[in-house]
Amino acid sequence: MGSTGQPGSAPAPVRGGASVGTLGRHLARRLVEIGAKDVFSVPGDFNLTLLDHLIAEPELNLVGCCNELNAGYAADGYARSRGVGACVVTFTVGGLSVLNAIAGAYSENLPVICIVGGPNSNDYGTNRILHHTIGLPDFTQELRCFQAITCSQAVVNNLGDAHELIDTAISTALKESKPVYISISCNLPGIPHPTFARDPVPFFLAPKVSNQLGLEAAVEATADFLNKAVKPVLVGGPNIRVAKAQKAFIELADATGYPIAIMPSGKGLVPEHHPHFIGTYWGAVSSSFCGEIVESADAYVFVGPIFNDYSSVGYSLLIKKEKAIIVQPHRVTVGNGPSLGWVFMADFLSALAKKLRKNTTALENYRRIYVPPGIPVKRAQNEPLRVNVLFKHIQDMLSGDTAVIAETGDSWFNCQKLRLPENCGYEFQMQYGSIGWSVGATLGYAQAAKDKRVIACIGDGSFQVTAQEISTMIRCGQRSIIFLINNGGYTIEVEIHDGPYNVIKNWDYTGLVNAIHNGEGKCWTAKVRSEDELTEAMKTATGEQKDSLCFIEVFVHKDDTSKELLEWGSRVSAANSRPPNPQ
Repeated sequence: MGSTGQPGSAPAPVRGGASVGTLGRHLARRLVEIGAKDVFSVPGDFNLTLLDHLIAEPELNLVGCCNELNAGYAADGYARSRGVGACVVTFTVGGLSVLNAIAGAYSENLPVICIVGGPNSNDYGTNRILHHTIGLPDFTQELRCFQAITCSQAVVNNLGDAHELIDTAISTALKESKPVYISISCNLPGIPHPTFARDPVPFFLAPKVSNQLGLEAAVEATADFLNKAVKPVLVGGPNIRVAKAQKAFIELADATGYPIAIMPSGKGLVPEHHPHFIGTYWGAVSSSFCGEIVESADAYVFVGPIFNDYSSVGYSLLIKKEKAIIVQPHRVTVGNGPSLGWVFMADFLSALAKKLRKNTTALENYRRIYVPPGIPVKRAQNEPLRVNVLFKHIQDMLSGDTAVIAETGDSWFNCQKLRLPENCGYEFQMQYGSIGWSVGATLGYAQAAKDKRVIACIGDGSFQVTAQEISTMIRCGQRSIIFLINNGGYTIEVEIHDGPYNVIKNWDYTGLVNAIHNGEGKCWTAKVRSEDELTEAMKTATGEQKDSLCFIEVFVHKDDTSKELLEWGSRVSAANSRPPNPQ
């Protein structure tokens, strides 16, 4: 990866004829170079000098967030659009606050550069007690926490090897597609040093190349397996993203004629306008007719799956290992037969596409049994708004210029049923499932994808966790449309296991957003209780308020959930409440 940035305007100090830069400038240029041009931050005394250097970089934009958790969620959302994100917090009090967001990014394979302003370099190795710590003369608490949820850690308290530590951490994040932790002593960012060239020396990411013999063996075994099958199907999962294999997946689908399904967490990674697309495979809560086609197939190719208790609906999938080809980013497993490592997904899918015979049997079966969705019930005058009616109208808003962010909860199931037009973005956090994630992620994604209008669907319970980041959206001039679905509590938890803890204090949500807006910036709110009010609000949001942040509070009945959530909730509840195994 070469250095692409232009040198800044300020002349660098010169020593012995060489152009010398500073640590702060080096880090700023690296972030620009890799594509993290917006950095989400919360100031604290240990990172203030570093923030000065980031602000001084003309191509870098510092976005101040209300708290560190939200800054981390924003970096996660940004990385989903731009391929990499970054956040800057302060030592321990900031670092431990951002941990939850970085863990979520780790679970979703997102390269997030988490930068922490650390203690003065002179304090390392002493017996001093510092503020922002737990009162012990040990500065490693934060580092030890991050070791479990990042793929590389760098503690920079010496200028001699600082550039190497920083570049190694950043390149590891990009290679592994996981977050990294970089701590920088608060007294170092502004000091010139010969190791920092005025423009960073280009650094190189070695391409990952499949083991050629392994690749050939995997393709041969898979082609033999699939060419004998009567009605094979293709299922896309979330790890297609980390393997950068979207094009190769479609190449395989086009060549074979197999029907394409997606796992729920793979939504947005496979084009749903493709003629072979049959819907979401999610066991008992699959799209109509999709689950039947997948589970009755005599061979299924799962590309980049993650099988957890949520995606398997409490371990109830009717999938048999001997019928499955499992393609992971670096490994291919053929039924009960060979499992070959160091075979990269994109290489494998492209090579396999050339060896498979066309077989449209399963696709023809799907088209034979498919019945279009039922006719919606005719509504009464001023009837309270139903969730399925809300999502019917959201479906009509979608285009290649929009992106959907679905919060953890019933929005998972309702948004899953949206049919995405070509180039429409789609993001949610299924593996980690942290409520409140979507508010920060909406901020980050909208900041990265300025050509798209983000449509976020957020439940009232989740919104209460991270609501204040609406403030940053308004300050950044964003124009997302947020549907706040007010059903009086944690509905997804109710369907797993109900109790008084699932009922929350109701807020005047539009009143809160108006107070945050406070007349500064562009923001418009509406309360919606019926279909007519909804269509009117949507018309305004996409018309005269198209350049504003639009916040639409939608009132629905607390028991108005998708049928999929009801089924899923009972199965997950059964899995959670299994008695201890007597063995």
